[in-house]
Amino acid sequence: MTTFVDRVELHVAAGSGGHGCASVHREKFKPLGGPDGGNGGRGGDVMLVVDQSVTTLLDYHHKPHRSATNGKPGEGGNRSGKDGQDLILPVPDGTVVLDKAGNVLADLVGHGTSYVAAQGGRGGLGNAALASARRKAPGFALLGVPGDFQDIVLELKTVADVALVGYPSAGKSSLISVLSAAKPKIADYPFTTLVPNLGVVTAGETVYTIADVPGLIPGASQGKGLGLEFLRHVERCSVLVHVLDTATLESERDPVTDLDIIEEELKQYGGLGNRPRIVVLNKIDVPDGKDLAEMVRPDLEARGYRVFEVSAVAHMGLKELSFALAEIVGTARAAKPKEEATRIVIRPKAVDDAGFTVVQEEDGLYRVRGEKPERWVRQTDFNNDEAVGYLADRLNRLGVEAELMKAGARSGDGVAIGPEENAVVFDWEPTVMAGAEMLGRRGEDHRLEAPRPAAQRRRDKQAERDDADKEYDDFEPF
Repeated sequence: MTTFVDRVELHVAAGSGGHGCASVHREKFKPLGGPDGGNGGRGGDVMLVVDQSVTTLLDYHHKPHRSATNGKPGEGGNRSGKDGQDLILPVPDGTVVLDKAGNVLADLVGHGTSYVAAQGGRGGLGNAALASARRKAPGFALLGVPGDFQDIVLELKTVADVALVGYPSAGKSSLISVLSAAKPKIADYPFTTLVPNLGVVTAGETVYTIADVPGLIPGASQGKGLGLEFLRHVERCSVLVHVLDTATLESERDPVTDLDIIEEELKQYGGLGNRPRIVVLNKIDVPDGKDLAEMVRPDLEARGYRVFEVSAVAHMGLKELSFALAEIVGTARAAKPKEEATRIVIRPKAVDDAGFTVVQEEDGLYRVRGEKPERWVRQTDFNNDEAVGYLADRLNRLGVEAELMKAGARSGDGVAIGPEENAVVFDWEPTVMAGAEMLGRRGEDHRLEAPRPAAQRRRDKQAERDDADKEYDDFEPF
């Protein structure tokens, strides 16, 4: 069973906001206690946070569906609902977050770096928060907003200063095992290394990380062998080290040909042309390997490469190689621009930005898009006439009705608020908005016009008593 996964597809769902509460305070001797419905709690976010103790995405390979908790609904007595708990997902350093189309959403480098993958929905307001001078006792509350749902792809790109590349069995794992404390699997057959190995090397005062990439073969950039799966792990390195086998038993191979093939694969992959290169001629402890290394070294140096002859088994030439890598890494680090404190960028809203758009589609339907109108629609309980009237008032104050008139909408035209897959569609009337056709004039509440049985019974009893008193007063004795 694999224990290293560097690419997963993750389905994250934030928590939905809790519904607001519509409640009226009831207490003895206080018949007009007023609204006391509390607000709903906020839904939990789903956050990706870099954790240095995490080195693989294996947990998300087995459990790709992750969700935060919902906010609790509000209650009477002005009690707000509890917020949903945020879901923190630890990821390795160097994780790249992409959408389904391959667009980069975040590049998480450095311990503690975080990214909100899914935003929790806001809680709905209770009727206590909706009360105003005109609406003293609202008979409705706002619904909670559903949390975001997103399908994302996580790719791990190893954060290393030095990357060892080369053919299978060239000795990369052996080299990293003697340069650092890493203990990769080493055997005498190709593709022994199935996952990138990372080690820490100390050379004088310089400490740097070194990674070996599973063996590359011709066609690796097109998916052959293991190269394509792990070439991404060399993207962050400061220097590439070509480990060439000088004692190979394959007659059709030689160090120079191996170098040309690997360089072609790196070129096809792209993005690595500006990285400095070092060539390591490995296995010089073998007599034939030493002779071949001395033969090809002048040719490689003529191409501009710095060449080191080493033996990972006999520990030959390792000190010179280690300090040379430290020198290149130090130069690369010095050339990097200094990190500046994060600047707070304020982007004020444009004066002519209404916060929504009105577009007439080919079928004649007018579609309203905007963060506020779409959120207000999701928060509205369309089974409550007063809530629908409140939505109509909000849309009118925002200027939606005026924009519809400017766009040429007439009475009876179809209007949709929201995206095509999840929109509220209604027949527009100039004085009524989004489902409020059940109402009369804007602001009216049918509940106030509806018969009230208890009050009617009191009026009937009072009328009976008045009639009885009148009959008694009109009575004349014989």
